[in-house]
Amino acid sequence: MAMNYNAKDEVDGGPPCPPGGTAKTRRPDNTAFKQQRLPAWQPILTAGTVLPTFFIIGLIFISIGIGIFVTSNNIREIEIDYTGTDPSSPCYKRLSPNVTPCICTINFTLEQSFEGNVFMYYGLSNFYQNHRRYVKSRDDGQLNGDPSAFLNPNKECEPYRRNEDKPIAPCGAIANSMFNDTLELFQVGNASDLMPVPLKKKGIAWWTDKNPVNWVKPVYMLDSDEDNNGFINEDFIVWVCTAALPTFRKLYRLIERRNDLHPTLPRMILSTISWMGGKNPFLGIAYIAIGSISFLLGVVLLVINHKYRNSSNTADITI
Repeated sequence: MAMNYNAKDEVDGGPPCPPGGTAKTRRPDNTAFKQQRLPAWQPILTAGTVLPTFFIIGLIFISIGIGIFVTSNNIREIEIDYTGTDPSSPCYKRLSPNVTPCICTINFTLEQSFEGNVFMYYGLSNFYQNHRRYVKSRDDGQLNGDPSAFLNPNKECEPYRRNEDKPIAPCGAIANSMFNDTLELFQVGNASDLMPVPLKKKGIAWWTDKNPVNWVKPVYMLDSDEDNNGFINEDFIVWVCTAALPTFRKLYRLIERRNDLHPTLPRMILSTISWMGGKNPFLGIAYIAIGSISFLLGVVLLVINHKYRNSSNTADITI
């Protein structure tokens, strides 16, 4: 059977339509979206709009950075190193493995009084809590109070998973290496009398870490206070939160402000806080640096604009 072919029968490169059929087309619908007729706005960046933006951003960042930097510098902080590497240090004997336990006393005087509550930290150097195997060496099921995790600890806890076929709780290298130095403060009176400075053990951990859901009773004793025992012991909670860098500090105690005691207080660190937290000048320096760079770019673009605007070839610059 013979058929006549007509180029008009083929629509948009497709096969010819059957006689009497509906024409098929791949042409998009005639809508604003499919035909790309939606209204659009494209900013034209000229020197008159870019330069003020650079200057405004620079001034805002510099102002915020100066405020944060000044606030950080107003925080009182003192650091006492009791490593004992110097032979003249009273803690030098603690380096000897034959001295157990080692008790050393360091006398210090604060040149400025600490206002408000004082936070006491301990600091460690060259201790890599961010090591991959160290970070994984824990059992979150135990920390969440899962009863089955106490009988069968996670295999990631090896070699601190079992002791003579008895499960270890809490298991893992993190719990096994918990910081166990005891730090005490005494205020020296006029007659060389030592008055203990009260140190608050509770309130140093985040409340979100302090309240596991399945706990029935403590597994072991870390403190004589019944509300600060076992896995909910705040020293243990603070230690389990691993640090990102090998040199770090962790909150150890809180010295509350009292009317009858003005703390003239202490690698042990004593520090106050502000609305932005502890002493950390990096954030203020970062804001000042970014603001200065933005302001400097604004000055450079202003000079370039002034140079080319006065040229006979160009009346303005488009960036």
